[in-house]
Amino acid sequence: MNAQPLLRRSVLVLGVAGLLVGGAYAQAPEPAPQQQDIHSDKKDIRQDKQDLVKDRVDRNADQRDINHDRRDLAKDRVDRNQDQRDINKDKRDLRKDDAKYGVNSAQAQADRKDLHADRVDRNKDQRDINKDKRDLTADRKDRNADQRDISKDKRDLHKDRKDLRHDRRAK
Repeated sequence: MNAQPLLRRSVLVLGVAGLLVGGAYAQAPEPAPQQQDIHSDKKDIRQDKQDLVKDRVDRNADQRDINHDRRDLAKDRVDRNQDQRDINKDKRDLRKDDAKYGVNSAQAQADRKDLHADRVDRNKDQRDINKDKRDLTADRKDRNADQRDISKDKRDLHKDRKDLRHDRRAK
């Protein structure tokens, strides 16, 4: 048996089958353009709704962060102010002890040590305040960006619904 004629017939049959499949595909009715528009509008609406939900979740999380940072900021300010009052008291005590016991006395040295510790605490609290302010500013920027995204998504959703209504009427 010769393989060459068998191979030729197989290639010929595959070629004809390919032409038939291509012709059948070319004759398949395409969805009407309006049908495609309606389908794409519905898809756009679903996507806009999902975007809207995600942006709202992000905005709400940012608002919670803002509230937390504001509470931290208030606590740090209270701590800093208390440390400043302690510093002022230690300064008064130091002046009294310097005058009463002398500059190198044990009481004056203890007052200096307390004064240093209070200044360290105050400076640490001030650094915390500065960090909380930066965090608060960043969280506000994020929240505002999310709110802008929400507004944009609402506009997109409105536009897509309007397009869908127009396409349904034109049908």
